[in-house]
Amino acid sequence: MRWALVKVCLAVTTMVVVAFAVPLGLVIKEMARDRAFSNAEREAAAVAPALSITTDRDQLERVVASAGSEAEMAVHIPAAAGAQAVDIGRQRAADGDIATVRKLGRASTSEVDGGSTLLQPVALSSGEIAVVEVYVPESEVGHGVATAWAVLAGVGLALIVGSVAVADRLGVRMVQPAQRLVEGAHELGEGKLGCRVPEEGPTELRLAAAAFNSMADQVVQLLANERELAADLSHRLRTPLTVLRLNTASLGDGPAAEQTRAAVAQLEREVDTIIRTAREAKPQTAAAGPGAGCDAAEVVRERMAFWSALAEDEGRKVRVAGVERPVRIPVARADLVAALDALLGNVFRHTPEGTAFAVDVHNGEDAVIVLVSDAGPGIRDPEAAMARGRGSGSAGSTGLGLDIVRRLAEETGGDVRIGASVLGGTEVRIWIQPAGRERTPGRGHRGGVRRRRRGRLVSTFNRSRSLP
Repeated sequence: MRWALVKVCLAVTTMVVVAFAVPLGLVIKEMARDRAFSNAEREAAAVAPALSITTDRDQLERVVASAGSEAEMAVHIPAAAGAQAVDIGRQRAADGDIATVRKLGRASTSEVDGGSTLLQPVALSSGEIAVVEVYVPESEVGHGVATAWAVLAGVGLALIVGSVAVADRLGVRMVQPAQRLVEGAHELGEGKLGCRVPEEGPTELRLAAAAFNSMADQVVQLLANERELAADLSHRLRTPLTVLRLNTASLGDGPAAEQTRAAVAQLEREVDTIIRTAREAKPQTAAAGPGAGCDAAEVVRERMAFWSALAEDEGRKVRVAGVERPVRIPVARADLVAALDALLGNVFRHTPEGTAFAVDVHNGEDAVIVLVSDAGPGIRDPEAAMARGRGSGSAGSTGLGLDIVRRLAEETGGDVRIGASVLGGTEVRIWIQPAGRERTPGRGHRGGVRRRRRGRLVSTFNRSRSLP
């Protein structure tokens, strides 16, 4: 489209320039010729008054010398009664042309070597007709024509180049939005649901971009609805299972109690398998795209309100910090809820009753940190626990909770670390890269974080966190 528009504009501008420049060049040439002969007529008219008064050769030579160069002007006086013919200056015109001018009594031009001559008849006092001949060289006739034609050619070329440049810019304005629309369609087809197309360019392309963005928003909304449904089902199943598992611990010994505990464990494994399969089918979406993002502080308050009821039944002390102000993160609400439920479920599942736990949220300059810590026995081998989180499912744990948390952090460019908490148990630290901020080089699920900054952030948590 771009080159087609340039070619059309080039052809049209060239035709317009030729249509105007050629006639204008011919007019300039004709005007230069008229100017040269007008000057010649003025020179001839300067000699006419002297010829009407006298025919003396000496006087006429002085008049001719004052009117023009002798090499370019000549005077031809015919012979009269008692007087000879007088010829002053160099004759270039043919005798026949001079005789014709005398006979007709009007001015005429004739072609000679190197130019043209103007033959101007002048009536003498004797009644005879003298002829004044003025030579107009070819250089005088074409004086300034070449320069004028060069200027016309330059202006025409500038018009053509300018029109091509304007057509190219217009073509870019139309082609670039179309290319961005094509690229957006490819990205959306590849599963990058956060891609959007700027609504730029002509009206038709702006409407097409708006329709594309609307379609992409609808796709994101549909997928978000499905994810919300899957997350809701997981919450409805996992939370009652956790409570049921805790209640089965109080059934005592006996075949029925053992069978109940085994059935609950089997049911929990099946549910974990279903949820893991659903998460593995998760499409790769852009973290900062429309439809993604939530308030981490609001989600933490909501989930802690739910788990606090169960903690109260088991005599667990709970501490929540850093949720007073909104903290926006590029994570879907359902994903963050699933991650928090997974970590808090692990606290209830793997620590004795009465064990305290805490959840802290910190909004740093280049990361949002969520800490889930407890006062339980801790994890002897954090690296092995993270390996289970990557899917090994060994050591009596499915690793589903850490897998959910790890994927959530890695999708934003962050990571997950397991260490010892100030409460004496385990601390799971989730680093989340906020949207719109440049990612810290070297950070990821395999990379490290600057030790000085991490130490400062963690020490801030340790100083501000204490259980009631």
